[in-house]
Amino acid sequence: MKMNMLPEGFRPFVKADDYLKYPRKSIPIVYAQNQGPKLQTSIKEIFDILGIKDGMTLSFHHHLRNGDEVLNMVMREIQARNLKNITLAPSSLFPNQRLMCELIENGNVTRIYTNYLNGDIGKTICQGKMKDLLIMDTHGGRSYAIESGDIKIDVAFIATPCCDQEGNGHGKIGPSACGSLGYAIPDMLYAKRKVAVTDYLVPSVEDPEIQGRYIDYVLKVDKLGEQSGIVSGTTKITRDPIGLKIASDTAKLLDKLGLIENGFSMQTGAGGTTLAVAKYVRDLMIKKGVKAKFACGGITGYFVQMLEEGLIEDLYDVQCFDLEAVRSIGVNSNHHAISAFEYANPYEENARANQLDFVILGATEIDLDFNVNVTTTSHGLVIGGSGGHADTAHGAKVSIIVTPLIKTRIPIIKERVTTITTPGEDIDILVTEQGIAINPLRQDLLSKLQNSKLKIYTIEELYKKALAMTGVPSPLKRSEDVVGLVRYRDQTVIDFLYRI
Repeated sequence: MKMNMLPEGFRPFVKADDYLKYPRKSIPIVYAQNQGPKLQTSIKEIFDILGIKDGMTLSFHHHLRNGDEVLNMVMREIQARNLKNITLAPSSLFPNQRLMCELIENGNVTRIYTNYLNGDIGKTICQGKMKDLLIMDTHGGRSYAIESGDIKIDVAFIATPCCDQEGNGHGKIGPSACGSLGYAIPDMLYAKRKVAVTDYLVPSVEDPEIQGRYIDYVLKVDKLGEQSGIVSGTTKITRDPIGLKIASDTAKLLDKLGLIENGFSMQTGAGGTTLAVAKYVRDLMIKKGVKAKFACGGITGYFVQMLEEGLIEDLYDVQCFDLEAVRSIGVNSNHHAISAFEYANPYEENARANQLDFVILGATEIDLDFNVNVTTTSHGLVIGGSGGHADTAHGAKVSIIVTPLIKTRIPIIKERVTTITTPGEDIDILVTEQGIAINPLRQDLLSKLQNSKLKIYTIEELYKKALAMTGVPSPLKRSEDVVGLVRYRDQTVIDFLYRI
């Protein structure tokens, strides 16, 4: 499919700031329509009361990650009623939600909006088994898509680990405590009807993140899911020598660029190498006697440690990545839950993503134009998604990709990535164990590194180094059948997903 053949209602990506030509659009905030008793104990009753039927759009958040059972509960009810042509708008999808594969093949679920997708659902969609499209957004982009009415939600199911009968709640305590509920806030404000789902009902909630004035019903269930599933993927510092070298070089690079000074701000991911960068940055901070103003994004126990050591003044948390972060947000007054709007909505001028001095990100692939893929494998199978990748890469003063030059005997640098997640204009630096490449658009960074002892190459030189070790990979053969769209943070289409 070519960009000039996009389905009606979709616009092609032009450049990272092109959306600023268009005024911000906001549909009215929706308050609770139900003014009577809200408490229910049956998902069947919720479906009946709300009249959930064919063709509706239902949304969910992913703060319980691979432990979430709320989406599965709703999927089982859709299956039991054999509802058709349902659109789903979960903020992310995980392997434990594989029941959805059956619903996709049966025509119960025919379109999905999400920001990240890992597991069998991606394989089912990439095999062309879903009737309509998979639409991949960014975390900030999803918040604006909901605010603007681009994604119209009929019913939002909001997993709320601690809740009262009026629908006031948060994620700080309870058997399914998951910390911040930041990605659920757009759904709470703009969905037509809202259901807070909880397994821990309390008489009242102080300082609620989920507010009862927006909630129509409270559904009490036995269990929201498995709290241990929050820890999904790597959340520990790598011990791999290659990863540690990359991390060490990255910290030296940050210092050389003058980014480790009093009052700086940062975000790193939860992967082993990016956490190792945080470790080396911490070591530098202690050596230099400097403190960070804030860290943000998905928060891990490592940043909690730095907060409690006094090395970071504040944490702005849109999602807790581990149970230590969940503990912290309940006890540390400087550990703040923020919404997806506050984190990375493209129209929020003071979004935390726009205040970052640097962000450390990963890559499945990067190409000679610095475009990055974190959505698919080199064969086109969906295994991830942008999440906050494109949001923070655009917002931060310096965005850095850290990755080995070669993974499983395949070069990470390509002539062109299989799928563009984040455009090259938003990526500033690539750090590998074989050397560092600076985007030619950032001549200011190159000037600062002129006398550095770090190994600085062009990305073309690193590409040749990789090919010298692996040989030239065979070109990808793929279908021309489009199964999905990848959208930049302003809802413009930056690439396509193809049937495999």
